[in-house]
Formats: sequence, C-alpha cells, structure tokens
Amino acid sequence: MKNIRKQFPVLNHYIYADTATAGLLYDGLFDWRQEHDLDVLIGGKKLNAKLAKIVADTRGTVAQFFNCNLENVALVPNFSIGFNLLLEGVGKQEKVLLIKGDYPSLTWPFKSRGHSVSYLEITANLEEQIYEKVKSEKIGILALSLVQWLNGFKIDLEFLKTLKRDFPGLIIIADGTQFCGTQAFNFKDSGIDVLGVSGYKWLLGGYGNGCVLFADGVADRFNCATIGFNSARGNLEGRDQITFANRFEPGHLDSTSFGSLNHSLKFLLGIGLDVVNEQVVKLSKLAFAEFGNLGLLQSELLEREYHSTIFNLSLGEKQYAKLMQHRVLCAQRGDGIRLSFHFYNTENEIEEIVDLLK
Repeated sequence: MKNIRKQFPVLNHYIYADTATAGLLYDGLFDWRQEHDLDVLIGGKKLNAKLAKIVADTRGTVAQFFNCNLENVALVPNFSIGFNLLLEGVGKQEKVLLIKGDYPSLTWPFKSRGHSVSYLEITANLEEQIYEKVKSEKIGILALSLVQWLNGFKIDLEFLKTLKRDFPGLIIIADGTQFCGTQAFNFKDSGIDVLGVSGYKWLLGGYGNGCVLFADGVADRFNCATIGFNSARGNLEGRDQITFANRFEPGHLDSTSFGSLNHSLKFLLGIGLDVVNEQVVKLSKLAFAEFGNLGLLQSELLEREYHSTIFNLSLGEKQYAKLMQHRVLCAQRGDGIRLSFHFYNTENEIEEIVDLLK
C-alpha cells in the first residue's frame, strides 16, 4: 500500500480525509489524460473511431467491475442526471419510501414530480423499519443510498436481498456513489433493481462520469421516453430497436471523462478490490472505536455492527479550523465535521487526527 500511496501527490502534503466530497487524482490517471489529449490535439477527426472505442470499453469495464449484463449498463455524466431521466418514466401511482436526510439528488426528484412519499428516520434498526413499512403500506419503490452521505450509515446489503426476495414487486433503487469503490459488489446478486453511481468519489474517476445499472426485467416498470441519435448508436434505421439502457445515452459521451472512469476502474481492479476493502475495513474499525471513545459519534451508529469509513463528528467551527490548520482536509456537513477515509489513508493518519481532537 505504501507504493500505491506514492501515486497520490496530495498525500505528501495533507491528511486527505475528504473522499466523500471527491476522490483524489493520481499520477497514472494524470498521465493517461495527458496522452489522450495529445492524441486529440494531433489526430483530430482521425481519432473519432478511437474515441468511440474508449467509451465502449468503459461500458464493458463497468459491466465487469459490478458484474452486470453489458446491455443493462448506461453511461451518464453523473448520478443526478441518470436518476432524473429514470423518474421521468415512473408512474405517480407508486408509493415511495425514502430515508430522511438522504442525499438531496435522491429525494428531491420525487417531491418535484409530486409522488406520494413516506420517510423513515435513521435508527440502529433501520432495516427492520423498512421491512415493516414496505409490508404494511404496500410500498412500490424504495430509494436509498447504500452509504449515507452525512454520517456514513451503511445499509445491510444482505437485507436488501431478503427484502427483494420477500417483496419481488418492490422496485429497489440505490445510490452507490458513497459506496462503490470500497469493496467488490455483485450487482446481479444484490436484489437491487437500479443502481446509480457518480464516478468522482470512491471510484477515483474524476468529474463528468457515472453509470446506471439495471436488473433484467426492470424496464417493464418504467416508461422512459428519452431518446437521441446516440441511443441508436448512429443507426438511422435503429430508432425502434433501442434498448432501455441506451435511452440514457441520447447524445455523445466525453471520451476524456469516461476514459478516466475506465482507467480508474482498471486501477482499482489491478490493486484488487479485496485489498482495497481490507484496508477500508481496518480504517473503519479503528476510526469507529477512536471517535466513539471520544463521544463524537451519533447514538444510532454506536449500536450498529458495521459502518463505512465516513464519520460525522459532533464538533464545531473551532475544531474544523484546527484540523484544517494542521493540514487535515475534511468537510463541514450537517451539524458536524465529516471525515472520510479511502484505501490510500493509513491508521497513523487516523491516530494523528485523534491526537489533535484530544
């Protein structure tokens, strides 16, 4: 891991505890982007086929990374755009269940379209509450983040499988932006119907790229009218053969942005998602114990068996200024200070933060 850290110049100057805001740029991706732009500068229009292949290769890498059928992968500039396109095809008769305080790009689109929405508060037994709510109120759509952006609350992935098994008519829509890139994830076996991800955080893809994955058969529950020439892959006769996923790609996609995502997914696969997750789990357990001992974590988190590497500490402006003064890059979110750690962080960095807070 020490050699991998050398790829990230920011780590030479700061303790970067803010991947929940944006993942770091690294040397390998920087080099790839420079080479790509130089090719475009010199090659011009001759490169059109090559640039199209970059996007196609990205789609294939996404399918491999998440174990999703290739024809069910849509490339989108970010989660928010993909999600709004999806909801254009959702009937308002569906009862929707959301988590209070979840990411606004997940909750606001339902409210702006006038859907009937119920909310659940985050508690230690959130999964039990969801199950009972779906059962008692005949919920049609459950939409939630796999990891909550404010405090790092992580949903039990096995629970989602059980929920889908017991309520096969329920549509489960998940935002994986604060989760994907921290461990291996088998979409086909997840119980999730629609997974949306922005690539600029834990996937290290930079801005302007993301994906939406669809389970087989989920298209029957949506009526998506979005369309464009790129949806037919430039085939003038192909308008009536457009797949559901292709409707989310109506126009040309940026080869730089999606090539960056492709490069970073391969970078993570090269490290090994098991290696990434091993380090993430170590950091999560250490930070959870240390911050918990300082009395800085919310009570609903302390009763959970597992947690992500995102923590919202009950601290104010003074402590935030102190952390920033000591080169700890973090964020103010909600009523506290949010710290988030990826595989390129170390236990020593967490201990240094704890010493500062003490």
